[in-house]
Amino acid sequence: MEDYVTMNSGDGPKSYTMNSKIQKEGSDQARWLLSTSIQENLELQNTSRVFSIADLGWHKEEQSWKYPNSMSFSMTMSPTISTRCLRPFHQGKNYMAAGVPGSFHSRLFPKASMNVMHSSFAIQWFSKVPGEVTREDSPAWNKGRVTYALSSCQVVKAFANQLFKDMEAFFRARSVELATGGLTVVLMPCRPEGTHPSESGIHFLECLGNALMDMAKEGLVDEALVDSFNLPVFLPTPSEVKEVVSRNEHLDIVTLDEMHQPPPQLSTPEGVRLWTIHIRAGLEGFLSKHFGSSVIDELFERYCQKLEEFSKTPHFTRVFEFKNLLLLAKRNGVC
Repeated sequence: MEDYVTMNSGDGPKSYTMNSKIQKEGSDQARWLLSTSIQENLELQNTSRVFSIADLGWHKEEQSWKYPNSMSFSMTMSPTISTRCLRPFHQGKNYMAAGVPGSFHSRLFPKASMNVMHSSFAIQWFSKVPGEVTREDSPAWNKGRVTYALSSCQVVKAFANQLFKDMEAFFRARSVELATGGLTVVLMPCRPEGTHPSESGIHFLECLGNALMDMAKEGLVDEALVDSFNLPVFLPTPSEVKEVVSRNEHLDIVTLDEMHQPPPQLSTPEGVRLWTIHIRAGLEGFLSKHFGSSVIDELFERYCQKLEEFSKTPHFTRVFEFKNLLLLAKRNGVC
């Protein structure tokens, strides 16, 4: 994923900075619970000189730590750490900050060097599209679709397996990098327990696939390019996340809470337009690399129309249920 995931940079009207309201709302909703959980569970060891925090996002800009969701976590952590450490934090010369490129699916920091590691709305994206969904000779070939929302069980299984493999790698790397008593904090979207993978807001991304297929039929994009394009994202249930983390003998889950995320407001043309810009800010990099930048404006005009049509169907009210999951796991003393 690190080779091609790029959210729209800068601070213009189509940038991620200006269009990450939904992620910020989720972070703000979790702020009190996050602060309380860290206050109750953080163990301060080996922090006489340096207290180390990492925010692991998926923005490729060198100064991604300046972006809204990273700063939201930083501001949440500041009073908590100041209270626990009995010393000022996040003021002038008392801290250093840096943005560093790299994939969070593997090791990034020295062993036992970190006290708190945080990732917000990122690890539902996996490192690569599973190969079997792009091969014509595969039973999991995902022809004409960009997600697993309306696909076969083989496709769903391929997407799920890739996410779980990458999540396992993510938590394995964090368990090595954390000092004993340190915390890894994850905020991510999920789907309600007991629901099928297709019964979630992933459908709003499949509308993008529908727009692409229309363009392919009109000869505006190559249909083979549509067939080979899949978005590397899967929404798990809280119990599926818990199962992955529980397999790591070095991490103990101390918080696992679900929070309701209001669905996007698509009842007005303005609401549909704002949601379209939000999706474009996050996915334009994927799409431009695969289809070329010349089709992007037309694609998102059609996507906007598809969303508006979908929002008026009975199916819309059944699939647009959002949950956010807050997970805190502590590094135990197991060697």
